[in-house]
Parts: sequence; structure tokens; C-alpha cells
Amino acid sequence: MRLDSLAPLLDRSGPWATAYVSTARATETSGEERRLTARAAGDELARQGASKATVEAVTEHLATLSPRAEPQGSAVFATEGEVVLEVPLTQAPDRAQVCWATLPHLGPLPELLGENPLCLTARIDRTGADFELTDAYGTRPAGQARGEEWPVHRTANGEFSEKHFQFRVENTWESNAGVIAEAVAARFAESGADVLLLSGDPRERRAVHDKLPEQLRQLAVETSHGGRAAGSSTELLDRETERIRQEYARRHTAEALTELRAAHTPGASPAGAAGGGVAEGVPSLVEAAREHRLDTLVVRPGGPDREREVWVGDGSDQLGVRRSELQYLGATDPSPARADDALLRNAVATDAEVLVVPPEDELPVGGLGALLRWTHGEPGPAA
Repeated sequence: MRLDSLAPLLDRSGPWATAYVSTARATETSGEERRLTARAAGDELARQGASKATVEAVTEHLATLSPRAEPQGSAVFATEGEVVLEVPLTQAPDRAQVCWATLPHLGPLPELLGENPLCLTARIDRTGADFELTDAYGTRPAGQARGEEWPVHRTANGEFSEKHFQFRVENTWESNAGVIAEAVAARFAESGADVLLLSGDPRERRAVHDKLPEQLRQLAVETSHGGRAAGSSTELLDRETERIRQEYARRHTAEALTELRAAHTPGASPAGAAGGGVAEGVPSLVEAAREHRLDTLVVRPGGPDREREVWVGDGSDQLGVRRSELQYLGATDPSPARADDALLRNAVATDAEVLVVPPEDELPVGGLGALLRWTHGEPGPAA
């Protein structure tokens, strides 16, 4: 998963109030329960030392959250008397969690967001395509591609003029397929989608598929469900979309675990996601994070290293295992923080991906690991 939606948290120095709450219940008493939850969260923040203005901002915000089935919860981040960000959660927290700390408490987010691949769907016919984006929060329109609308229908007459007309029809289909394929490639890149689904008539979607760039041709999945015509059923298309999203998530996580396991093979020197090796253990991860070498941060629920204390400054790359390290990084007033909070903040700042592995897996050791962009001592990407 990408955590770029958390970017607003990088612009403030804190300290931060964080609250994780469920919004999944909608009953006759849910309003009163919500107010009690908000009051309890405010009381806990005050007990932990939060400023009065921040306590009031969080309490008021939580009290106004509406019950909803999707998403199932919210994470609220506030500082200096202002709620800076609310993040919808795809899984409800088992209980309300409240924290007042130097950094936003990001540690619970990977599990509560879950792997959430983004699917771009192109509903294709002879004249164009409608685009949709689907993730755990639902499906939303994502624009259109429009080709020529005439001529697109053949005739049954065998005369020369009609054969010429049919040739023009074939040319229109071919041209429109190119227009759609170009739009698909552009929208896929713009949206940051992980998977691509082409739906519609077999001939048209195959023509579009064949005109896609090679990388997208290998990635694209085709289905006859969910045509472009008004009133077309979406149930089977929705099922297919969810299937390929889940397949992507399983494959993506399995690939990361394979690379981490390779690091534990005697004598092995595995390449990471970008050929840069792997890191495990807080000291190695902190060093890699400082140098912006994290490509994929891998977290395992319950790992003891996640709560290990590190030291941080205002900058996302100002982190160290010992307080004394921070003076060399320009941090004038270092503060202690959880390792997972500090590394996740760094992942947001450096556009690193985050993956959650099943809690029963033995890797990464300690609960935190990473696939690296390059190994220590190798030159990084050109500036």
C-alpha cells in the first residue's frame, strides 16, 4: 500500500494527538455511544498531557463522526488545536486507541487499512470507453475515452460501395482501439492503479489490449462482464474486480516474503524489490531510512521491534537508535518515538510502499523489515 494520503502530517512538527475509533455501528443508541467515546478519548488525551485546544478539537471531531458500514473506522490526527487529517479505515479497530506523542501514531494504520490495491476498469465498446477506479472504499468514475462515432456498423450488402463502407468501418474500429488504449495507459499512470481490467465485447477489448504498451498488456485482465451500455449489470464485474484485487494483494505480499526468506538462506545475497537487498532489525532499518533507501517497508503484527524506542527530530530522515546520533543530523531537540511510527513517517516522506504480512509468519524478524532501493555503499539514484 502507498501512504501518500498521509502527506499533510509531514508539514507539522507536533506533538500529535491520534485517535482510532470504529464507525461500523449504527443503532438507536449509537449517537450517545459516539459522544461517550469522544469524551473518553479527550479525557485520555488530557491525562497524557495534550493541550486543551487539541483535546477539544479531537473530542468535537469524534463526536460528529457518523456511523457507517464502509469504511469501518477512522483515524484522526490533530496538533496545535486543529484536526489535520482524518483517514477512513477498511477495518474497525477492536477498541478505541488514543495517543499523545511526538509523532503521529501511525503504527496501527497498516493493519487497519489492509492491502488495498487500486483497480482501473475500462468498459469498452466500438466508440470509446468509460473508466472506473475501485478500491476498498468503493467504485468511482474516472473519465472517458472517445473515438469516432461513425461509421462503426457494418452492412449486409455485397456491392462495391458497401464493401468500401465496411472497410471504413474496420478502419474506424482500429483507430478507436488505438485512442482507447492510449487513454487507458495515460489514466493508469495518472491514477497510480495497481491492476487493470478490460471489460466489454471480446473483439473490441482484445483490439484495445493489443495496442497497450507491453507492460500493461502483461498486467491487463479481460472480462466480458459489465458492458458499457446503459443498464448493464455490474454484479459479475464487481466480483471479477474484487478477485483480481485480492490476487494482486496475495501475490505482492508473497513476493516480498520470498525476498525476505532468501536473506536467511546461508551464503545468499538476495536482491530486493529494486535489486537493493533487504534489511531487518531496527538499527539497519533506521540507517536505511535516513538514506532514503526504503523501497518497501514490511510489517508483521505483534512484532516486538515495532514498539522499540528510537530518537527523532522534526525531519522524517532525522532518526537514530541513540539520542546522540541526532546532533549529526541537525535535530536540535530530539525526542523518543516508537520505531514503527518513525519508519512509517519516513515511508510517507520517501514514497516507500508498506506491506503487512500475516501475524503467524515468522518474518520479518522482530516485526519490521524492508526491501531496499540500493545497498549501503552503492551509489543511489542520480539527483
